[in-house]
Amino acid sequence: MLEFTFSGNESKTTADHLKNGEICKVTGVGNSMLPILKSRQSVICEPVTNETILHKKDIVLCKVNGHHYLHLIHAIKKTKKNEMFLIGNNHGHMNGWVNKDNIYGKVVE
Repeated sequence: MLEFTFSGNESKTTADHLKNGEICKVTGVGNSMLPILKSRQSVICEPVTNETILHKKDIVLCKVNGHHYLHLIHAIKKTKKNEMFLIGNNHGHMNGWVNKDNIYGKVVE
């Protein structure tokens, strides 16, 4: 397991630690990611930087419409100015589109 410096849940506090470059252990609550993730299962997230390449089906810690989620990237839309990412759970519910500034961590373990 990767060494992590902070352990938290799907929250602004955890997002802030990731924005500061820390590897975090993140615990999600709820069944929206079953069977990939169980409720209260912890994962290791690495910070997302400008150099991070994100793909469809990556699980990320992100903020959509004011809420923090450990959710999947379902689609990527490239524009002339930036990339947009469609965030949703593992049961077909889409939370919305965000830019990379609202994606704080990528699950690596």
